[in-house]
Order: sequence, then C-alpha cells, then structure tokens
Amino acid sequence: MEWIILVAMVLLLLMGFPMMIPLISGAMILVFFFLDNIDPYILIQQMRTGIVPYSLLAVPLFIFAADIMSTGKTSNRLVDFVGSFVGHMRGGYAITTAAACTLFGSISGSTQATVVAVGTPMRQRLLKMGYKDSSAIALIINASDIALLIPPSIGMIIYALVADASVGDLFIAGIGPGLLIFLFFAVYAVIHAKVHNIPRVEKASWSERFTFTRKALLPLGFPVIIVGGIYMGYFTPTEAAGVSVLYALILEVLVFRSIKIFHLPKIALSTGLVTSAVFILVAAGQAFSVAINRARIPHTLTDAVLGPDPSALTILFIVALFFFIGCMFVDPIVVILILTPIFAPVATAAGVDPVHLGVVIVFQAALGSATPPFGVDIFTASAVFNKSYLDVIRGTPPYIVMLVIVAILVILFEDISLFLIR
Repeated sequence: MEWIILVAMVLLLLMGFPMMIPLISGAMILVFFFLDNIDPYILIQQMRTGIVPYSLLAVPLFIFAADIMSTGKTSNRLVDFVGSFVGHMRGGYAITTAAACTLFGSISGSTQATVVAVGTPMRQRLLKMGYKDSSAIALIINASDIALLIPPSIGMIIYALVADASVGDLFIAGIGPGLLIFLFFAVYAVIHAKVHNIPRVEKASWSERFTFTRKALLPLGFPVIIVGGIYMGYFTPTEAAGVSVLYALILEVLVFRSIKIFHLPKIALSTGLVTSAVFILVAAGQAFSVAINRARIPHTLTDAVLGPDPSALTILFIVALFFFIGCMFVDPIVVILILTPIFAPVATAAGVDPVHLGVVIVFQAALGSATPPFGVDIFTASAVFNKSYLDVIRGTPPYIVMLVIVAILVILFEDISLFLIR
C-alpha cells in the first residue's frame, strides 16, 4: 500500500503537477482503494479543518509585513547600519551580509524574502570587494536560512499547528540556533577573507555610525515588538503579526515615505498569491495526514525505521535525516506537514521536548532550503540574480558543512534551543 501511494505521488511530481495534487491524490487513493469504511467526504472536511486554526492568520500577516518591508528601504537601512560597525573588519562585508540576513529574518520570517531583500544590495557590494560571484551568492542563500529560525518564522507556525505546540515558545527557542549559525558564518568570513586576501574598507566614523544607527532604529524595533511583546505576554503571535503589519505600514508609508498608498494593492496581491499557495498546501497536507493516520502508515514506518524502543537521541537524528533529505527535494512546508505527524508522537513518547523537536525540524527545513538538488532558495537566487543553477550551488559546500555541524550541536545540546525559555 505504501509503495503504491509513493509511486503515484512521485509520478505526478515528475509530470509537473504542483505539490498539492500529489498530496490530495495520495489521500484519495488511500480512501477509495484501501479504506472502504471511510466516507470520501472526510477529505474535503479535513482540508477545511486544516486552514481553520486561528494561529494560521499570522502567516498572511507576517508575509504582508515582509512584502511591505522588502518593497521599502528597510533592508538597505539594516545593511548600512551593520556595515558601519563591522564593514572595516577582515571579511566585514560578508559578516555584514550574514548579520543583515539575521536582522531581516527577524522581520520577514521567510528565507526567500531575505534572499531578495538583502541579497540584491549585498551581492553587488561583495563583488566590488573582490568576492567571487559563487561565494557571494552561496553566502546570501545560506545566511537567509537563519530567517526560518529567528522569529517570526513561518516554518515554526506550521510546525506548531501540526504538533499542537506553543508558537511563542518556538519563536523564542529559534533565537539560540539562529545566532549560532551567524557566529559560524562570521568566523568563516574572517578566515575566507584572509585566505583570499579580500581587502578591507575604510572604517566608518562615529558620526556616520550615529547616522546609520538613527536610520535603522525604527526597523530594529520589529524584533523587539514581536519577541518582546510575545515574551512579556502583551499579545499572542497572531496579534504580533497584526502589529507588525501596522508597524511596517507606518514606517514605509508615513515615516520613510518609500511606499505610496497606491502601491499597497499590488503588494497585497503578491501577499495573497503566496498565502494562497501556503494555505492550499496546508489544506492538502491535513487531508493527507488524516488519511495516512487512518491507514496506520506512520506506525508502520516508525516501527520499521526506529525499532521497538528507540532512545530520544536516536529519534532526533532519524528525524533530522528524514527532514533534511525531504527538504532537499520538496518545499519545507510540505515536508513539515507530512512528516511531523509521523515522528512527533514517537518523539514525545520518548521524552523529547516538543519545542526542541520543532527547532530540530525547522532547522533541517532551513538547511534543506539551500541544499541541492531542489532547495527552494537556490531557484529563488537563480531567478533574482539571473544566474545558472550550477553557478548558484558552486560555493555552497562550506556553508552546508557548517550548517550540518550546528544541526548536530542543536540535537546534542537542547539548551541551545531551550535556554531562553528556561
């Protein structure tokens, strides 16, 4: 039964159908041919149920806020701010890129939005400093992965929905691993600059730093509002998403005046298209999840892969492997929707903290997003920078190695994720 469904879904993907079709088709095959006692109408009911949760409202709101900021001048202000303090250091522009991706990730929650918003200005600066194009692009797409860990993370919201975990705790737990990735990338930037003799730039004066800091203060309020507001209990993650949209509108329309009112319908249309794609995947994933659970496929798979009495550490490494491989081929949201219901119950029963499990899962989703052959950030960068697939992936191996090392550390030492919560 499992092989029939898998083959059917792979064939549909190879024929060029969008991911929602294989998901729905897999659920229909199960219900019509293997689960005769279930009314097929339940699939439609479950698809609707999948997009009903109130917490999902945060997704379009955070996407809308990110689109507003990407269209405006926020990313440039963040880049100038970070560059004024570290740009003169050895490898300073690479450190600036990683730091700007981290800061913009705390605004957008999307790796692809970060590739576009930060990558566009920073790629040209890196090239002028003497970096190879492949190295610059590899840094951008891998540093953008931090956006999936630093709050507000859309991946965290989807995991919380599927695993019934706290979105607020997940947001806080992603900060430690996200900053650890930045630290690794910053150290590598210094080493890379020394090896390749990348020149330094003139150190910014304190007056220039003050100017750039003043311009960046309001954008830097985003993570303070989102994380601080949730952590202090002033509002829920969904309410934080609404506040982020209002804050973005005030900054870009009224304060910076980089966006006119008549631009908003076009931005909203872009947000609507992305949100529709996400929600269709969530609905299809809910139907597929219910169907495979009725067929007890998760139990069969976990028994075969994990054995009768797996340890918590074994489960985490197996989960990391499955999600890493899955996200190399399929959109991270789809992988989270399909695999989380399979592994989450077993991991929780073995004593794994649900929040720590969520960080491990979303970390692998971030890693897979920039990993060949089909990481989504690779194709985003290819389209934005007008570069071939091979040019985009040529410089990625060092970053993939660093991300794998950090992933192992996060699995072995759960305090990296949970210390802020505890």
